[in-house]
Amino acid sequence: MTGLATLPMYDWPEIRGQVDRFYADLRAHVPQLPAALTRPETTQDLHALWRDAALMLGQTCWGPMQAGLAAYVHVLAQPLYDDVPGGKGACYRSAIVMRDGPACPPPPHDAAALPDGLMDARPAINALDSMSGLLAVAQDMGAPDLASRALITGSHRASVRAVAEGAADFAAIDCRSWSLALAHEPAARGLTVTGWTAPRPGLPFITARATPLGLRRALADALAQLGAQPLAQIQPQEIP
Repeated sequence: MTGLATLPMYDWPEIRGQVDRFYADLRAHVPQLPAALTRPETTQDLHALWRDAALMLGQTCWGPMQAGLAAYVHVLAQPLYDDVPGGKGACYRSAIVMRDGPACPPPPHDAAALPDGLMDARPAINALDSMSGLLAVAQDMGAPDLASRALITGSHRASVRAVAEGAADFAAIDCRSWSLALAHEPAARGLTVTGWTAPRPGLPFITARATPLGLRRALADALAQLGAQPLAQIQPQEIP
């Protein structure tokens, strides 16, 4: 069987080898997967890939899922976030990063912990359909028009740079991307986490609706063996 596979959500150049090793481990369990990952060059390419009937394995965000992608794919499993601050099980928070302000650790409760002044501040957002970069913080702020004053950057990394350079006042960066930024993006060193969104389900692994049931089960089993949370173990309220 020929098909497509992509793992674009945390595929930073600095950890590309790690992403490739994870994919190789998946292929060891599911040899039907294509030999190499497809790495889309543009947002348009990525959205087309997510909707391709040949997509055997992908990863996406619940924002696009809510915007219509769910009609094209099955969810296989959810990654876990316990290894990064702001993550708990299959759920993550977005860190609110700013140039100035008191530091805020991840709160012990499930509510958002947002800094003062966001209503009058300009956000940098990675995409209009991003749950972590826009929708979550807009919902938690009670600001459905937040996008109208946003700077759209195209990626979480670019949003970090935009805030550091003064082009925007804050950004909401999902906790794993923020961990990557602290490790690999120099602009992150000049920013402070001043708040956190409420927890939300992380970025699901998906496959096309056309993927045969047996292959879907094999993929889900392989992802579980490599540390993801099977969909059957996710509580209904955790799925948007």
